[in-house]
Amino acid sequence: MRKVFSKPKSLKSVVFSYCPGCGHGIVHRLVAECIDELKLRESTIAVAPVGCAVFTSDYFNFDITEAPHGRAPAVATGIKRTNYDKFVFTYQGDGDIAAIGIAEIIHAANRSENITVIFVNNANYGMTGGQMAPTTLIGQVTKTTPFGRDPKKEGYPIKLCEILAILEGTTYLERVSIHNPLNIVKAKQAIKKAFQCQINKMGFSMVEILSSCPTDWSMTPIEAIKWIDEKFIKCFPLGMIKNKL
Repeated sequence: MRKVFSKPKSLKSVVFSYCPGCGHGIVHRLVAECIDELKLRESTIAVAPVGCAVFTSDYFNFDITEAPHGRAPAVATGIKRTNYDKFVFTYQGDGDIAAIGIAEIIHAANRSENITVIFVNNANYGMTGGQMAPTTLIGQVTKTTPFGRDPKKEGYPIKLCEILAILEGTTYLERVSIHNPLNIVKAKQAIKKAFQCQINKMGFSMVEILSSCPTDWSMTPIEAIKWIDEKFIKCFPLGMIKNKL
């Protein structure tokens, strides 16, 4: 019998510890599949900061280093500039990349560092219990916005792709989702394009991935998928934001 589906070599043979319905497992597999298909595993160095992303070293089967909270782009810049033949990407959440790390990501993008960023956006601080993040929607209830996010008090959701798009240094920016099979396929295509951007030495690339966090959203996995489709995507529209490839 011909085997048509198997675990990517870039994933370890361990069980994910993420919460039921969390999207990180899906994103991990898509990243691992792209690494394998592009034959990058032996030359890959990933950078993971604080947050749920900190667990990536438990699952990916290639070199990974940790970075202080929000500083993954700075660490990745140092690694890439001193090891230009390596494939370097960061794996970051919204609380990390758009809050404490927003200076690092803006300046790395503005310099057009030849790195790739995988940005998993689940609209809250997932690891620490569900506090409001920069990407939390208006009216969304979190541990620190129990009556819903009020723009007069907490400001508006930060749309990082759109912010980075105005910088001359950005080459490829796309926002995708993983809430259904069709969008999972599109997400993989976007990740592979971003990786190819770095392979071709074309500068900074980032893929933003809308993902579910049922535990901190106080929803079932099915309710979380519906919320992405009906609420999340309306605030963060999917599609190509910038493409200079």
